[in-house]
Amino acid sequence: MTLLSGCVGQPAQKAVQSGPIDTYTIADPRGDWGFPSPWGHYQRGPGYLRMSFLYDTLIWKDEQGFTPALASHWSYDEGTKAYRFALRDDALWHDGQKVTAGDVLFTFEYMKKHPYPWVDLSEVEKVEAVDAQTVQITLKRHYAPFLENVAGALPILPRHIWAAIERPEEHAEKEVLIGSGPYRLVDYSKEHGTYLYQANDRYYGGKPKVAQIRFVKLNESMAAAALTKGEVDAAQIPGETAEQMRQVGMQVIRGPHFWNAKLMFNHQKAPFSDKAFRQALAYTIDRQELVAKSLRGQGAPASPGLIPPDSPWHEPQVTPYTADLEKARELLASLGYFLEQGSLVKECRELSLELLCSPDNGRDGEIIKEQLARIGIKVRVKSLEAKTVDAKVGAWDFDLAVSGHGGIGGDPQFFSRMITGQGFLSARYNDNSRLNALLNEQLSAMDEEKRKEQVREAQRIYAEDLPALSLYYPTDYWCHNGKVNLFYTQGGISVGIPLPLNKLAFVRP
Repeated sequence: MTLLSGCVGQPAQKAVQSGPIDTYTIADPRGDWGFPSPWGHYQRGPGYLRMSFLYDTLIWKDEQGFTPALASHWSYDEGTKAYRFALRDDALWHDGQKVTAGDVLFTFEYMKKHPYPWVDLSEVEKVEAVDAQTVQITLKRHYAPFLENVAGALPILPRHIWAAIERPEEHAEKEVLIGSGPYRLVDYSKEHGTYLYQANDRYYGGKPKVAQIRFVKLNESMAAAALTKGEVDAAQIPGETAEQMRQVGMQVIRGPHFWNAKLMFNHQKAPFSDKAFRQALAYTIDRQELVAKSLRGQGAPASPGLIPPDSPWHEPQVTPYTADLEKARELLASLGYFLEQGSLVKECRELSLELLCSPDNGRDGEIIKEQLARIGIKVRVKSLEAKTVDAKVGAWDFDLAVSGHGGIGGDPQFFSRMITGQGFLSARYNDNSRLNALLNEQLSAMDEEKRKEQVREAQRIYAEDLPALSLYYPTDYWCHNGKVNLFYTQGGISVGIPLPLNKLAFVRP
C-alpha cells in the first residue's frame, strides 16, 4: 500500500532534531478524551491514541506497515488457524516486573469478561501460554483482519495489576495505569483537557527521544500563532494557513482521506426506513457544495460507498448521487410527497425533520438545512455536545444527525463494523442479506484479491441501500517545528486512526 501523505511546498524546512527533547507540546482543540485506560478513554481515535502511549500491543504499525512490539516475531499456521507470538525477553512493565505470556493470556480472558469496545475478540477460540515467552492464539475460522484489529490493537495488561479489579470501567486512578509502553502518565486534567506523559527510560524499544509529552487544549484558530511563538510544537491547522506556516520554516504534512463526515439516518422509523427516501435526500444534498463552504475547499466529496479513493479497497463504481433535485423530486413523488405552498407534504402532513449536530459540525448542519429546503423539507438544526449526539444516535433518538469517524483507510473489517456493528458510529444496518454475507465472507478471505472483490461488491450494495451517507473527506494539515519526525501510519494507527501522532515518532532517535 502506498502511504498517501506528503509535505506541502518545497522551501527549506527545519530538520528533525537529532538530540533528546525535554518537552514536546501538542495542541488539541477538544482537549479531554477521557482517562487513558482501555475502559476510561472516549471511544474515538484520539482517546485510543492517548491510551496507546501507556500500553503496548503484540505488534504495531509504522509508515511501512506491521512492526514488532511486545512480540519480536510471529507466524500463522493455516491448518490449525493459530497465530504464535514470541515475546521479547526485555519487555518490562512500568513497575519493573517482566511481561510474560501469562499477562497476554490474562488480557484476552479479562477482556472477554470485560469487553473492550475497541477490539472484537469474538473470533478468538482459545489463547494458550506455550511457555513463559510464547503465546498461541487459535481462531474459530480464518480471520483476515486479526493482525491489525486484534494483535495490533489490543493493549496488553499486567495481570498483577488488573486481576483484582472487578469493574475496570470504574477505575480512574493513575495507580492502575501500569503498562509496558514508552510513556507513563504523570498528570491528567479532565477539566482543562490536558495530559502529561513521562518517558519510560527502561522501554525495550530504547529510551524515548522525547522526555515529556504534553497535550493541551487549544482552539485550531489559535494554533498557528502558538506554533510561531514556540508555545506548542505540533498542531492541526486550517488548510488555508498551511502555506503561511511553511514560509516561516514550519513543517506541514497533509494527511490521507481516512476520516469522513457522515449523515446518519434513523432508518428504524419512517420515512427513513424507505430506501427511496434516503436516496432522495442524497440527491438533494450537494456534497461538493459542502466541501466548498464547510471546508473552504480543503477536502473531497465522499464516496457513498464509504471507503475513500486513498484506500486500496475503494470501489469507484458506486451510485454517485451527484446533486440532482429533479431526481430527488421524482423519488419523493413516487412515495406520495408533493409540494404545497413551498413545503413538502404527504397525507396532509408537512414534512419537518430534526437534524442533530455538535458545535464542531454546526456549519454542516446549516448547509444541509439550506439544501433540503430547496425541495421543501423543513429542518430544525439542534446543536448538542458531541457526546450527547453520539448517545442519542446510539439510542435511535433522532431523525438525522451529522457524525463522523476515521478508520476508513485501514483493514476493511472496519467497513463491516461501520455497517452492521452496534456502535453509535455504525449505520447498524442488517436488512440486506447479500450485503451481510459479503461483509462476513470477506473477513475470512485470506486471499487479498478475492477479498477485494467482496469488499468492492459490498460497497456497491451499501451505496445503493444507503443506510448512512458519507458527506466528505476533510484534508487535514498538521504543522510542527521539526523537532520530531511526525508521520502518518500506513492504514492509520491501530485500527485506522488518521493522526500523525504514532508513539514511535517520539521514541525514535
